[in-house]
Amino acid sequence: MTSFSESDGAYMAHALKLAHRGQYSARPNPMVGCVIVKKDVIVGEGWHQRTGGPHAEINALAAAGDKAQGATAYVTLEPCAHHGKTPPCAEALIRAGVGTVIAAMQDPFEKVSGRGLELLQKAGIATKVGLMQSQAESLNAGFISRATRNRPFVRVKVAASIDGAIAMKSGESQWITGPEARDDVQRIRARCGAIMTGIGTVLADDPSLNVRLKDLPEDGMQPLRVVLDTRLRMPLSAGMLTLPGTTLVCCSGEHDHSRLTDAGAEVCSYASDGATVDIGLVLQDLARREVNDVLVEAGPAVMGCLLEKELVDELVIYQAPHIMGSETKGMFHTPSWLALADRKKLDTSDVRRIGADTRITARVQY
Repeated sequence: MTSFSESDGAYMAHALKLAHRGQYSARPNPMVGCVIVKKDVIVGEGWHQRTGGPHAEINALAAAGDKAQGATAYVTLEPCAHHGKTPPCAEALIRAGVGTVIAAMQDPFEKVSGRGLELLQKAGIATKVGLMQSQAESLNAGFISRATRNRPFVRVKVAASIDGAIAMKSGESQWITGPEARDDVQRIRARCGAIMTGIGTVLADDPSLNVRLKDLPEDGMQPLRVVLDTRLRMPLSAGMLTLPGTTLVCCSGEHDHSRLTDAGAEVCSYASDGATVDIGLVLQDLARREVNDVLVEAGPAVMGCLLEKELVDELVIYQAPHIMGSETKGMFHTPSWLALADRKKLDTSDVRRIGADTRITARVQY
């Protein structure tokens, strides 16, 4: 088993913090940070700021200059070995003459996946892999999901009362949670490549599904808006059709969608799964479109369907400190769950206060 020193851990932790700075702008590329150290002194550091721009290693090498010769590079993801929108980072590290490269994890992308480390090793550079790997994997869970499962990481957001209600039976739901929680959702949206909802939510609430926080970086991209609309009932009056960014309407069968495409939407037809559009096929299409993370903000039917099909990776539940009573709608509609054995266990990773509300983050165990 590869051993690492305490100082190795400190430098990699710093590289992970640098990588996180690309949370709003690096997609669809992974977030990557790099720290170059020589004689226990950081001589260069950098992170991947945006797709098409220099990778983390290139920025760090530029900051280090000649001091990179014989130094150790700590990088949160295996250096790339292929020509994409930028030249291979492994070759840049070789040219700079670094002595050692320590990577948190191997790149799951098939065009790299060990080739970067192999290039470094053939050039006589010592390599180590696995330092703070779980943290690096968590940072880029969406990128890893797209590379290994051919679908994005699916995160479901729910705003509910403490007794599990997301709306009154009349449909009234604004607002269950406070302004701090709603601002927090905006930050999650900004980190995702797509936001998904169902046509029922569109018809009932006319959501915008966009990012609207003044303190987010100007170069942050609007997520793709995805509407599951089996029978193509999307109204031309939908507010999201007038906003910057793209709206993808997902239907099944043959429909005249000229009115929607004229209004600026993209309409795609997928095979049906029973009475609804096949969400699994939609997710595969989103992966082809280089979407790493999908945030689902929908009603109990869509969210329940995703749970029944075991397509939910993580739940983010904002729980408000009030009781809404019996004349309400619950979080999930799961008609196939008929026995206690059907329940799904959750692995809670984070619980914190957001204003007056509580945010619970948990992975779904299947």
